[in-house]
Amino acid sequence: MTAYIIRRLLLVIPTLWAIITINFFVIQIAPGGPVEQAVAQLEGHRSGIMERFTGGGQEVKSTESTQQNGNGSSGYRGSRGLDPEVVAEIRKQFGFDKPMWERYVDMLTNYATFNFGESLFRGGNVIDLIIERLPVSISLGLWSTLIIYFVSIPLGIAKAVNHGTRFDIWSSALVITGYAIPGFLFAIVLIIFFASGNYFSWFPLRGLFSADFDQLTWYQQIGDYFWHLTLPIIAMVIGGFATLTMLTKNSFLDEINKQYVVTARAKGLDDHSILYKHVFRNAMLIIIAGFPSAFISIFFTGSMLIEVMFSLEGIGLLGFESTIQRDYPIVFSTLYIMTLLGLVMNIISDLTYTLVDPRIDFEAR
Repeated sequence: MTAYIIRRLLLVIPTLWAIITINFFVIQIAPGGPVEQAVAQLEGHRSGIMERFTGGGQEVKSTESTQQNGNGSSGYRGSRGLDPEVVAEIRKQFGFDKPMWERYVDMLTNYATFNFGESLFRGGNVIDLIIERLPVSISLGLWSTLIIYFVSIPLGIAKAVNHGTRFDIWSSALVITGYAIPGFLFAIVLIIFFASGNYFSWFPLRGLFSADFDQLTWYQQIGDYFWHLTLPIIAMVIGGFATLTMLTKNSFLDEINKQYVVTARAKGLDDHSILYKHVFRNAMLIIIAGFPSAFISIFFTGSMLIEVMFSLEGIGLLGFESTIQRDYPIVFSTLYIMTLLGLVMNIISDLTYTLVDPRIDFEAR
């Protein structure tokens, strides 16, 4: 097993390199990079100042100046854009004065030592910004995953045991209905009814903690923490039960119909012993082994809209805003960290298979 783990760890390096390389060159050739973003901000700032001083007569003066010049160029410096020296300084500030291959090599060298540099627009170290957002994303991902597993697995087992009954039919209808409801749409409904004050004001609208959190006792802090998480967590898990519930049910049904279960019943074992001593281990193999990957999936991809709806400053919102701003250090660092965690979690999933069922031997394969 040790040799297998070493091989998998070694495969992480080329996989991570390929993903980062492809995304680097795709993003680099995309229009609207950080230099263009900075230039647009400076030009917008100049235009705002000029409008403040010239008022409504700017358009008239610009038109008159254009007519007087006769060459279609305005007499105002702001409308002609920034000086080439200023643009060159911006390019140097963002590192775009270097050729693309040199920026690529610098990125690989820095990322190999987990040096992600500084944010281009937020004025802080990338690692510090990510660590600052981690509590929100971890809270949403961890509690959502645990709730989905603790509800879906018992429900799936109950549905398998009572297959074809009225309970099975109605529970399937409920979980599929929940799966069909978008999380962000359900979040809007929750906010309107339980947080907006139009109907009830039972829960807060924004943030992970109250303003007086530091003054609360430890048990009040725990209550305040979960009070803020209640609505976001409900919105996230509403559509998460269906897949795992049906996977659990089908997995148990498949095992229940196998020959060893028939043999166990013929020997006089009761249904409870057969279900939890024989069927459970085999049926739960794929479900338990998929937990690490499921957590990573919810942790990074399922919370962005929920973070926006409830004003929660998490990694999902940080990545989205950085992509819009073309803040490349944050974009690439979050991609790097997510990819690395995903690859490591896949290895942990394989190890979980062997813990659930020691008969599985990846080394022999």
